[in-house]
Amino acid sequence: MPADGDLRQRILEATYACVARWGLSKTTVEDAAREAGVSRATLYRYFPGGRDELITAVVAWQHFEFFHRLYHEVQDATSLEEVLERGLMFARRAVLEHEVLQKILQTEPELLLPTLTVESNRTLGLISGFLVPYLVRHPLAEGVDPREAADFLARMILSYIGAPGHWDLSDPAQVATLVRTELLAGVVAPS
Repeated sequence: MPADGDLRQRILEATYACVARWGLSKTTVEDAAREAGVSRATLYRYFPGGRDELITAVVAWQHFEFFHRLYHEVQDATSLEEVLERGLMFARRAVLEHEVLQKILQTEPELLLPTLTVESNRTLGLISGFLVPYLVRHPLAEGVDPREAADFLARMILSYIGAPGHWDLSDPAQVATLVRTELLAGVVAPS
């Protein structure tokens, strides 16, 4: 018999597979239970809130996975600029290559956006919390508070990941220019 964490993970993975196959609106508790090889009663034991709790848990799991991969992408960066550059490039690529996310955003955005909105405060907190130590070590413009700068940068990063405008976030030279001329302008001390 699998451990509780293993079974919960299997249910999350099965639900994700169902969403990938049929979309959010057509995925049912029965589908997820069948895909996971468990009864509905077992699924409800792990997710007593039913389908809504299950979908929220899948989004949270994927959210965690994204940040886990992002952390590994930037963990050995030695400067604030490098963290931002590598982070932006990775995040934009990850969003574009996430087949399930792209499918849902094209076919059922109204079902996913409320969950993403709820997660956005958590996301902002994770990004800004990660940036604070880099900002504390970096010479900042006079009067700039590292925590406020981290919050600003987190909001701007999320904005650019979702809608980069004329910036090509797969081009390291463009990303370096974006980081220096738009994200860090006014935040860091002039050299």
